[in-house]
Amino acid sequence: MAKTTHTLLSFGTVADNRRARYDYTILQTFEAGIILMGSEVKSLRTGGVSIVEAHASEKDGQLLLFNVNIPIYKPANRFNHEPKRPRVLLLKTKELDKIYGSIKREGTTLIPLSIFFNARGKAKVSLGLAKGKKNIDKREDLKNREWQRRKERVLRGQSD
Repeated sequence: MAKTTHTLLSFGTVADNRRARYDYTILQTFEAGIILMGSEVKSLRTGGVSIVEAHASEKDGQLLLFNVNIPIYKPANRFNHEPKRPRVLLLKTKELDKIYGSIKREGTTLIPLSIFFNARGKAKVSLGLAKGKKNIDKREDLKNREWQRRKERVLRGQSD
């Protein structure tokens, strides 16, 4: 029997959507469970997941995660999954009601910020209730970030 050289994650971040915080203002975050097939969990543990173009929305009374690319897990052979299929998210009813109300009422969207394994080994998704930024807002954020860096440099230089 051949040995596999995959590095498997037991807990920690699997995928991170760093672009989301640049393009959106995150109003609130939620932690949701995700219903996965066995081959999807194995593939998550090996890495290579992409959530850059993913989003979540309500369909048929369920909250679904769309466009998450979980690559095929080769050893699963014929029991494999479809890489970009919609996946059901698990949240408490109060949280779901709050999300549905915000999405319908305001100009907000629900985007995944990261996929990770918690301490118990369960796959979770960190979702952000987000509002799109305009170019002016992005430039303002860049100015603030640069200013913070300059302040840190000056403070570091004075303490030496």
